Amino acid sequence: MTQHHATLNRRRFLTGAGSLGFALAVQPVAASAILTDSQLLQTGIPAIDTGSGAMPGYYAKPENAAGPLPLVIVIQEIFGVHAHIQDLCRRLAKQGYFAVAPELYFRHGNPAEVADIDTLMRDVVSKVPDNEVQNDLDATWSWAGAHGADLRRAAATGFCWGGRQTWLYAAHNRQLKAAAWYGKLEGPVTANTPRHPLDIAAQLEVPVLGLYGGQDQSIPQASVEKMQTALKQAGKNSEIVVYPDAGHGFNADYRPSYHARDAADGWRKMLDWFARHGAG
Repeated sequence: MTQHHATLNRRRFLTGAGSLGFALAVQPVAASAILTDSQLLQTGIPAIDTGSGAMPGYYAKPENAAGPLPLVIVIQEIFGVHAHIQDLCRRLAKQGYFAVAPELYFRHGNPAEVADIDTLMRDVVSKVPDNEVQNDLDATWSWAGAHGADLRRAAATGFCWGGRQTWLYAAHNRQLKAAAWYGKLEGPVTANTPRHPLDIAAQLEVPVLGLYGGQDQSIPQASVEKMQTALKQAGKNSEIVVYPDAGHGFNADYRPSYHARDAADGWRKMLDWFARHGAG
């Protein structure tokens, strides 16, 4: 991608639905959607140097904080860095974190402008290679470190599409202290997706907390059980919690899939996991 095209994509993000509300593909938004205010927070859109253009996204951190802040990189769902992902950043900032969510599709299209999931998957998501994502997460890590984050106290979290990338990033960046939440664990091997979380279980040094729904039709329990077995056999300091009544996307409060009790419990477990492993 040329610098010109990267700049145009960033401008589209700044002025498009992705920076203002929910992605078109998730309309209508459920009444359960949570809105976290930005009082006492500093929020904004970063310009992350990736080496092939400035990557936008969203960040939130406590206002006027003294000293470097613990970092959480928030890895988006398939819908990009829309209002829900931005809200998660603010929730983390309210807990004292510097939270940043990079817009990992910025070279390929604006998911906020796509009206249905099938088109989004075909025209945007399928074009994003894992190695590009992991490199962009490294760029996000570097940007955060240069803007007030303490990289000695850093974690990653991601949901659905981003949850899979979180497992992969935990294997890629061993400087992370912890990682958490749900994502696919296995799938077809392609040029863009050469490895999946099950393939890297034995390489994990970063402790990952997997939070999965027992009724999830997109991430079968058979996959979750395989991952539990792989982690145990490799002697890894990672854990998986299964919520029997929760389905796919149970933390997504803006969707009908939201399961408030399990989402709240998972959020508490995530924060405890980060603190226990030195990312608090």
